[in-house]
Amino acid sequence: MKIFPVIFLSILFCINAMQKDMFESLRYDMVETQLVSRGIKDAATLEAMRKVPRHLFVPAALIDYAYDDGPMQIGYGQTISQPYIVAYMTEYVVPTKNKKALEIGTGSGYQAAVLAETVDSVYTIEIVPQLAASSAERLKRLGYNNVIVKEGDGYQGWPEHGPYDIIMVTAAADEIPQPLVDQLAEGGRLIMPLGKPHEVQKLILLRKKNGEIRRTMLTLVRFVPLTRSKGKR
Repeated sequence: MKIFPVIFLSILFCINAMQKDMFESLRYDMVETQLVSRGIKDAATLEAMRKVPRHLFVPAALIDYAYDDGPMQIGYGQTISQPYIVAYMTEYVVPTKNKKALEIGTGSGYQAAVLAETVDSVYTIEIVPQLAASSAERLKRLGYNNVIVKEGDGYQGWPEHGPYDIIMVTAAADEIPQPLVDQLAEGGRLIMPLGKPHEVQKLILLRKKNGEIRRTMLTLVRFVPLTRSKGKR
């Protein structure tokens, strides 16, 4: 009589193993066809994209499309960025294990997880309470203990933990918030889309060298708008 639970557990284990292998295969294929083929070269970035289980950062109803070549809705008017854009932005901030990063716009936590694989620590701010709570729980459950999530308005940054070697803003605004520029460490890099909501925007890279800020336009993108607290623009 006891043989049936054992068989059931064995079948369940096999199904889970098959799903794991399937998603791993999709993830590796994503890296080769969407990233490497388009010029992403940074080894740490590519390894992080192979490792982070993107399908666990999207709504359950969309899990079968997690590795598609495009952004996805995650609720509350927010999105998880296209895999290529995640890798592109990560590569351009030059992540290394001795660096500290600040992310504005946690969303589902996927970009924070990719950064966490490549840097020492990640501080990330999300203004939508539900997303802040769910991403914090998800990142903790997946073992990303070097990520600290805060609910709040990211415009002012997180000065008590600064300065930051990397600042990544995953939402668009008309200008780069001065508090974020002020929290950029010497030799640091800040990346952010600039432009009007729901229109083509410019992805901007700031580099701080000898106290001076150098600005470069990288490419054209589309991001959701940077949301402010009620009463603030």
